[in-house]
Amino acid sequence: MTSPRYALLIIDMINDLEFSSGYKLFPNALQSAKNIAALKKRLKKQGVPIIYVNDNYGKWQSDFRYLVSHCLKESVRGKPIAEIMQPEEDDYFVLKPKYSGFFATPLDLLLDHLRVNTLIITGVAGNMCVQFTANDAYMRNFKLFVPSDCVASNTLETNKLALELMEDVLKADISPSSTILHKEKA
Repeated sequence: MTSPRYALLIIDMINDLEFSSGYKLFPNALQSAKNIAALKKRLKKQGVPIIYVNDNYGKWQSDFRYLVSHCLKESVRGKPIAEIMQPEEDDYFVLKPKYSGFFATPLDLLLDHLRVNTLIITGVAGNMCVQFTANDAYMRNFKLFVPSDCVASNTLETNKLALELMEDVLKADISPSSTILHKEKA
């Protein structure tokens, strides 16, 4: 049996939330951001690579650094989350054009380069981009952790249903993030 080699995926947390349902997502995403930041800090100490997988929001001429700057410097709804989730210089990033972090991105190549076989998937929205990324990861035979306290959707009920589906269908461990380092050595 191959020993686990982890990566933390942070899905769409660098986000201005300036869309019609952004006000619904904000409170849940803010709490998740705090949990993801704590998890990221613990995992970094273990040498686990951190990968921001972010939507390009249809802005094909932008890049990840522009998205971070936009969310940190402008008066947008998602600014408090971006402040908590601000990437560090040694973090990786992948821009995605659609819901899945794997669709039309170099994520597969990066994970192969890092020799990762186990993904910890966090972010927003649990019932959309997190779930689509988890689906594609499962199809690629990754072992999955989707910490229930590090995923947010517009409503708690929608999020709960998405987590239950990922646990049941994708065999994801949805235990809270505080248990991840205690279950297996990262």
